[in-house]
Amino acid sequence: MTIQSIRLFGDPVLRAPAEPVRDFDKELRLLVKDLFETMLDAPGTGLAAPQIGIGLRVFTYHVDDDEHGHLINPELSFPDEEEQDGPEGCLSLPGLTFDCRRRMNIIATGMNMHGDPVQISGSDLLARCVQHETDHLDGVLFIDRLDAATRKAAMKAIREAEWSGESAPVVRTSPHRMFGRAL
Repeated sequence: MTIQSIRLFGDPVLRAPAEPVRDFDKELRLLVKDLFETMLDAPGTGLAAPQIGIGLRVFTYHVDDDEHGHLINPELSFPDEEEQDGPEGCLSLPGLTFDCRRRMNIIATGMNMHGDPVQISGSDLLARCVQHETDHLDGVLFIDRLDAATRKAAMKAIREAEWSGESAPVVRTSPHRMFGRAL
């Protein structure tokens, strides 16, 4: 397991839709472990593979000791129309938090690292986290979901952040087979 560099806002990999996982092999299990270790080290409540430069539909989450894991090739559904509005941040936009509207309750289906079907049902922070990480897999950042005034303030804060404009990290060769999908 290796802690990976987290890609920052402006890196093109964060805007590219990720490819579905087709091979449930040792390399995928290593990727999941790397994501989890990197997320905990950051620290964060979730981390998607594109955030470490891997264009695959995989994310990990750790909302609390009872709600943690990973999901591969997620599909979301919403059991009701209830919404929540609250603070949201992102490891790819370090130090910035803005109120973002999300659905209150989710049901996420997908697979685990062994290819077995998985379902996650949750509300509040877990629902926010799963929606946020699934957005990453679609090339969407949480700032894209902000109202116009808040998005304008977010973009100003990004331009003023000390990490803004940093060069992209040096890309090391991945230990995982990417079949040309790594960015």
